[in-house]
Amino acid sequence: MNFSELAKVIEVVGKDRGIEKSIVIDAIEQAFLVTARKKFGIQGEYEARYNEEDGDIEIYQYKNVVEVVGDPIIEIDLESAKKLDEDVEIGDQLGIRIENPNFTRVDVQTARQIIFQKVRDAEREILFAEFKHREKQLITGIARRYERGRIMVDLGKAEAVLPQREVIPGENFKPGDRIQAYLTEVVMTNRGPEILLSRTSPMFLVKLFEIEVPEIQDGTIEIKSAAREPGQRAKIAVISVDKDIDPVGACVGMKGSRVQNVVNELQGEKIDIVRYSDDLETFARAALAPAEIENIMIDGEGKTLDVIVEEDQLSLAIGRRGQNVRLAAMLTGFKINILSKTKLQEKFKKAADNLMQIVSVTDTKAQILVQNGVQSIGDLSAMTPESLVEILEVSEEDAKQILQDTLDAIEKGEIQLDIEEEEELISASAVPAYQGAIKKGHDDTNEDDEKGKFSEAEKRLREELAAFKLK
Repeated sequence: MNFSELAKVIEVVGKDRGIEKSIVIDAIEQAFLVTARKKFGIQGEYEARYNEEDGDIEIYQYKNVVEVVGDPIIEIDLESAKKLDEDVEIGDQLGIRIENPNFTRVDVQTARQIIFQKVRDAEREILFAEFKHREKQLITGIARRYERGRIMVDLGKAEAVLPQREVIPGENFKPGDRIQAYLTEVVMTNRGPEILLSRTSPMFLVKLFEIEVPEIQDGTIEIKSAAREPGQRAKIAVISVDKDIDPVGACVGMKGSRVQNVVNELQGEKIDIVRYSDDLETFARAALAPAEIENIMIDGEGKTLDVIVEEDQLSLAIGRRGQNVRLAAMLTGFKINILSKTKLQEKFKKAADNLMQIVSVTDTKAQILVQNGVQSIGDLSAMTPESLVEILEVSEEDAKQILQDTLDAIEKGEIQLDIEEEEELISASAVPAYQGAIKKGHDDTNEDDEKGKFSEAEKRLREELAAFKLK
C-alpha cells in the first residue's frame, strides 16, 4: 500500500462495509502511528495525520527544545529548532514533519494488518449496536447450515445462532428454509457479536400475538403473562383497557383466524387464551380452566395457592402429565398445590385424630385447631397460651393445661408427633415464564390484603368442612 492509494482504499472500504469514512481514516492514522514508533523509536512522541487534499499520511515527530541535546529522539537544540520555526523558545515542544519516512515492505504490511484489524473491530461494533437494538424482537433469517448441533441463521449482515434446545420439538430446518425467531440476546465475543435466537421462549409466543392482533399493537389489549411447553400447549393471560372490547375474542379472531396463524407458526401448539384479573383467585380459576375449582387458599407470603377440586375435576385440573397445573403456575407466578376435596377432608380428619391423643383436646377443640391451621401435635406444642385462648375461646388456665398435657405426652413418648401424609398431592412450581405487567399486580400486592384474602377463602372452605362433621 502506498500513500497515493489511501483515498481510494478509504472510499472502497467505507462503501463496501458500511463503515463511516472517519472511522477508516482513524484506523489508518493509528496504523501508521504504530509503524512510526517501531521505526523511529518507541520513546518518541509522534502523530499521524491524513491529508485529505493530497490523499497522503503525514508523520510528525514532537521534540522538546533544549540548550544541550541529551536524547536526539525526543530533544532538539534551539539553533536547529529556529531553522524550522523562528518563534520557538527553549521549553517549547516542536512538531517536525518526517518528509520521507522510507517505510519498508514490512512496515507497510504491519500497517495494513493494523488497518484491517481496526476496520474489522469497527465492523463488529456496528453490527453489535445494530442487533443489540433489536433484542427482544422477532427477527427473520435463512437457515444456512448446522454447526455443532446449532442452526446458523443468515440475517443478511450477520449470522445468528439458533441452539437446538431453542427449537420447537419436532421441527427440522433445512438449508434455505426461512426461520422466524425471537432475538433473546446479543453478546460480544472475541469473534464478534453472537446473536442468540429462540423459538421456545414464551416471549416468542407474545411477539407472534402482537403481530396478529392489532389491538395489542395499539395498546388496547395487553398480554400480562404467558407460559409454554413448546410444541404441546401454551397459555396467555390478556386484559383489555377498553371494557367494550373482549380481549379473548380479539386474540382468537374471526373464526379463530388470528390464533390459528400463531398455532401454525408454533407447529400446532395448542393455545389457551385466559382473561387476566387483578383478583388472584379469579385469575387462578381462569388459568386452571377447563377444570372447575371448589376453593382456593392463597398464601401471599409463601406465594402458594392450595386449590381444592371435586374428584371428577382432579384430572382436568392437573392435566395430562401435570401440564395444565404447570402452565397455570407459570402464568400466575405462584406455586399451585392441587387437592381433591375428599383427600382434604381425609387429611383434616387424620389431623384431628392426631390432636385428640392429648387428653385435654376434645373432638370439638381438635376440629377448631385443624380449621385454624394446626395440623399436628408438633404444631400444637409450638403455640402460646395467648393464641390458644384466641382460637379455642377458652380460659388462660385451660390453654396452659392443654400445652402442659401436650409437653407431658411428648416427654413420655405416648403419642405420634406428626401424622403421615398419605394423600396424593399434585404440586407445580412457578418456573420462569413471561410475566410483564403481572409483576405490578400480584407480586406487589399489599401483604395485609393477601392475609385478609387468605382468611376469607379459608373461611369459606372451613365452613363447608365443618358441615361435613369430621369424626
